[in-house]
Amino acid sequence: MTGALAVKLAAAGPVIPNFGGGGSNTCVRQNKTFCWDWFTANWSGTFQPALEDHLRLTVIAVAIGFGIAMVAAMVAYRYAWFERPFSRFTLLLYTIPSLALFQFLVPITGLTDTSVEIALVSYTLLVLFSNILVGLRGVPDDVRDAALGMGLTPRQTLFRVQLPLALPAIMAGLRIATVLVISLATVAAFIVDEGLGSPILNAIQNDFKTKFVASAALAVLLALAADLVLVLAQRLLTPWSRRSA
Repeated sequence: MTGALAVKLAAAGPVIPNFGGGGSNTCVRQNKTFCWDWFTANWSGTFQPALEDHLRLTVIAVAIGFGIAMVAAMVAYRYAWFERPFSRFTLLLYTIPSLALFQFLVPITGLTDTSVEIALVSYTLLVLFSNILVGLRGVPDDVRDAALGMGLTPRQTLFRVQLPLALPAIMAGLRIATVLVISLATVAAFIVDEGLGSPILNAIQNDFKTKFVASAALAVLLALAADLVLVLAQRLLTPWSRRSA
């Protein structure tokens, strides 16, 4: 019986791994480092949705984190006593390992995007709060006094003078936070089947190199592209810094 089964298997030819299309391709069958044909064939069905989900998770987390950090920095700028407790709180959140924080949130908010976003927002607060506060405090006192002397109200001085001058420090924090969230969002695949972490996790489980390399490369390219966009935005928002350079 065993001999007959072996003959049938030999006649059937080699077993080709099923990696979701392209299984007859030699590159896929040999599980080489990267198979371009398989990547392009699975772009719309696998990688594009994962990339879009990853971008959505990142934008939401950074936007919420920036809003919270901005309000907290304004309070700390006006009331110095607030800085230390909030800084320690954000530092505590920052030091929690991402997987541990995800696991802590699951019993509370479940296997949902909410759990993912709470964790990602938590990791942005330390960087954003510190940079916004440093930027505000970096504005010279004589500049602020001159604005007040020209008749601007404290609110007008804040939005027309102090925040624009603090933009380089604020944008630096925003760049760091964005790249940080893009990297941490890959871990979100342990909670929700979204983002580039999902195909990375699947590739590790199936030992499929192309899917792993492609997903990881897209995450890196997304981080580089986001950083470039923020650099260009900073240059557009702070034209005086280019003239002074």
